[in-house]
Amino acid sequence: MKNFSTAALFLALASAVLPAQAQSSSRCTFLPNAPDQHVVVRGDTLWDISGRFLAQPWCWPQVWDLNRDQIRNPHWIYPGQVVYFDRATGRLSLGRTGDASGGTPGTVRLSPGIRTSSLGSEAIASISLSEIGQFLSQPLIVDADELANTPRIIATHEGRVVIGNDDTAYVRGDLAGKTEFHVFRSGKPLKDPSTGKIIGYEAAFLGAANLKRASTVEDQPHTFIVTRSKEEMGIGDRLLPIEPTSFLNFAPHAPEQPISAQIVSVYNGVAQAGQNQIVTINRGKNDGLDIGSVLQLQRLGKTIVDRTDGRKDTIKLPDEQYGNLFIFRVFNNISYGLVMQVRDTVQIGDIASSPE
Repeated sequence: MKNFSTAALFLALASAVLPAQAQSSSRCTFLPNAPDQHVVVRGDTLWDISGRFLAQPWCWPQVWDLNRDQIRNPHWIYPGQVVYFDRATGRLSLGRTGDASGGTPGTVRLSPGIRTSSLGSEAIASISLSEIGQFLSQPLIVDADELANTPRIIATHEGRVVIGNDDTAYVRGDLAGKTEFHVFRSGKPLKDPSTGKIIGYEAAFLGAANLKRASTVEDQPHTFIVTRSKEEMGIGDRLLPIEPTSFLNFAPHAPEQPISAQIVSVYNGVAQAGQNQIVTINRGKNDGLDIGSVLQLQRLGKTIVDRTDGRKDTIKLPDEQYGNLFIFRVFNNISYGLVMQVRDTVQIGDIASSPE
């Protein structure tokens, strides 16, 4: 290959590949109908591309023998590049459309590198950011008293009960020099399905407000203008400064240590979730989860009584694995995940565990 920029290479599809014999004994195997090549187009994701070649899209770091630094900080792949699959050797490589050689380029070996991207990057992401973009800064998992000392709305213009876009709010509290804020309301408690204990509170995101006039007199409130209203705001709602949001595009990977979690809640308060919906689980940083961890979803088999042939035996039906969950935001004891490729609905209490 000529003029090949390492900044544009995709570690997942260009690092040294395990021999074909090792692949056959690995849980990370190529699909029998995998294409000979795939041209990367705008809108592709790492998950999509991996799924074209592998039986398990999340497991490509093992197949391509990536180290931990490469998994945590992958290079990006860009539209116009081509992923080639050499069936004879069981190798993947990355090239460009219109390669002068006219054939499959050789495998490229890369060194670990660090590269992050904002949400507006031209490079493809691990998963569709359109599904999770709003969740990178909200909603928010907080402790019971975490919002207690934050700035709060104490009054509204003309005494309105609720306010929305372009309305005025009067805020009391230390702004710490910030001028742009998100508005939250103390949310519902999240309980661990297995213990019943409260493990956090999900603060409901209401919108955004900007400082119009800072108070210059002690005990006089600041004046804010609501710039974005997702839900109605009112007296008592809390403000947190807006921090720059970027998504460290971790590659899909199995957790570093065994994880056994349960679904705590489905976002928006519904009882079940389907593909591309957001759920929370009762495991987080303290349990070894990080962004990009993939868990398999399964439902515990029911216990029934076998009444056939005059029997009355109690037996447990097998657990059923029905999909995958991509972890994209992690707190100490709770994580948010995007439901991927499910064959059934996700229910509160279902198991999310390390892939087998």
